[in-house]
Amino acid sequence: MKKDVTLKGYFGRFGGTFAPETLMPALNEVQHAFDAFMKDQKIQSEFKDLLEKYNGRETPLYFASRLTKKLGGAKIYLKREDLNHTGAHKITNALGQALLARYMGKKRLIAETGAGQHGVATATAAALLGMECDIYMGTVDMQRQRPNVFRMNLLGTRVVPVDSGGKTLKDAVNEAMRDWSKTVRTTHYAFGSALGPHPFPTIVREFQSIIGKETKMQILKVENRLPDTIVACVGGGSNAIGIFTPFLDDKDVKLVGVEAGGCGLDSNKHAVRLTHSDLSRTGILHGSFSYVLQDKNGQISDTQSISAGLDYSGVGPQHSFLHESGRVDYTYATDTEALDAFKMLCEYEGIIPALESSHAVAYAVKNAPLMPSGSIMVINLSGRGDKDIFTVADYLGINI
Repeated sequence: MKKDVTLKGYFGRFGGTFAPETLMPALNEVQHAFDAFMKDQKIQSEFKDLLEKYNGRETPLYFASRLTKKLGGAKIYLKREDLNHTGAHKITNALGQALLARYMGKKRLIAETGAGQHGVATATAAALLGMECDIYMGTVDMQRQRPNVFRMNLLGTRVVPVDSGGKTLKDAVNEAMRDWSKTVRTTHYAFGSALGPHPFPTIVREFQSIIGKETKMQILKVENRLPDTIVACVGGGSNAIGIFTPFLDDKDVKLVGVEAGGCGLDSNKHAVRLTHSDLSRTGILHGSFSYVLQDKNGQISDTQSISAGLDYSGVGPQHSFLHESGRVDYTYATDTEALDAFKMLCEYEGIIPALESSHAVAYAVKNAPLMPSGSIMVINLSGRGDKDIFTVADYLGINI
């Protein structure tokens, strides 16, 4: 008898499979298919070929010389995930899950999206493989990510507006899971981040760990040693777990995850789950046990962030485990700090970063000057900021 997925999928006490009974056969199917998929040399060869020739991997590790000189202290390298096809790290996982869906005989993909990057990536993979695709997106996010909504439409995908709750990523996940529970025979839900019920946190981690594998190889080639610090933004947590995973056993490498501080912790308008927050406590959200923002009655709290991709009430369960174990340090950057870092990277390196990635850059702005000269900091630049120009302009009061 096949082992049920409910017995797997824990990171310490976090994770698990908290899903409706109607979804359990689908989750078992995904688990067993993924195990076979990862061992199938033919499909792995096709995946590798797509990553290189379609996706554009490996992405460069770039020494940010002017930013380094501006800040002083550590040498700053940028892992240029913004140079992936579609402009973010999301395409790597989307291609993997689309191939997995085809491997299972599914004809349709669904997904949730906040910043729109996973939506665009999934729409791209669906177009490439000739699959039907629907993307669920909160109406607040649709407004502030208008370019990505149009890109999804151009790719032949239907963007389904979600007007419930806070009208952001949490609510989009809710609707996508409702869809999947009704359409599991023909549909694969391509989770965009390292969250949800088992096996999705593991699947997304495995597909995105190529970021860290490339980074380790590249920094050893350039510096002949590992970095002192690696920094990544954390919403659900896929880009962070992707770059962190190959370094987890390298205890001298400090790993830092940066959450969305929004208007500040005192305002309760933020998305801070793992740094001290009055709203953060353990609970179940979207199929797994993790840290979740909740009010005093245990209701899921709405969030606030200038970056749509970090605007999420929960966090991937492995991040909760890494927080409690102390292996990863989690902190936050406010909207204002992220926007200042966004402008600094534009002006000093000619790179327009995603607002999500700008939270990681904000950590460097504050902490790189405090590190000894000659130390090394790597920032995972998870995406490019074309999608965010309207949000930034609105924030600055500029009409474009």
